[in-house]
Amino acid sequence: MRSGVGFDANALRSLQAQAGSDPKAAIQETAKQFESLFMQQLMKSMRQATMSSGLLDNSGTQMGTELLDTQFAQKLTGLPNGLGAMIARQLERQMGAAATAAAAGTTPTAPTAPAAPAAAAGAPQAEVWNRLPGMSKAQDFIARHTGAAQKVEAETGIPSAFILSQAAHETGWGGKQIKNADGTPSHNLFGIKAGAGWKGAVTEVTTTEYVDGKPQKVKAKFRAYASAEESFRDYAKLMKDSPRYSKVVAQGGSAQGFAVNLQRAGYATDPAYADKLGRVINTTLRLQRTLTA
Repeated sequence: MRSGVGFDANALRSLQAQAGSDPKAAIQETAKQFESLFMQQLMKSMRQATMSSGLLDNSGTQMGTELLDTQFAQKLTGLPNGLGAMIARQLERQMGAAATAAAAGTTPTAPTAPAAPAAAAGAPQAEVWNRLPGMSKAQDFIARHTGAAQKVEAETGIPSAFILSQAAHETGWGGKQIKNADGTPSHNLFGIKAGAGWKGAVTEVTTTEYVDGKPQKVKAKFRAYASAEESFRDYAKLMKDSPRYSKVVAQGGSAQGFAVNLQRAGYATDPAYADKLGRVINTTLRLQRTLTA
């Protein structure tokens, strides 16, 4: 577990593992992480609102100021009856409500306050967690899927930031996922279609394809998965095993090579796919720096 202030995707994975054996401890640690994030942002906002003299401002003094602010934020975190305690109490109530509803076979009422990660609270994600407090939709998407993207990187050599960016581009940062006929998510984060050789679950939806450079609405069958992690695993298999994407893997070390070769291989019919994906990659890299700062 990271001791510094701020959110860490590795810390989230540790909380997921801890939640199974000690949910209450996981809740306490989750609350502490969120309070730390809030305090860090508070100190940053206060510092930005303070007028600087400019006489001694340089990279060295800026780093020293940031370290001092981090220490202040750490001292303000974990105080009795503070924000962390309030978050923990809210999570415990939501966790208890989710467990009661699950036992009764009903759906719990959506929380009115920001909820914690479902994995950390030991409850189904869709029921008690929509977004990490203090995070944008894009930051939340990166935090949720970094671990799965890193596994694909280990298998293919394609940087996890590029993989996350492609999933983000295909789904609008998770907000426009392909759904099954009953409205449940297909967890198809990469827009992979179901060809004749696909033996798994399938969902059919209306999508946009470009014919002679012009967009058209068509019906198409897409692969459906049991989880986002399964989608990432299938994407890794596609990149590794299909000769069609050999250049994508071979030149996946550069953002331009990755995006351009995906388009050339026919991953998407949108003629601007490479340019759009390149912009998302830049956004992902910038957001990753904010998450690990």
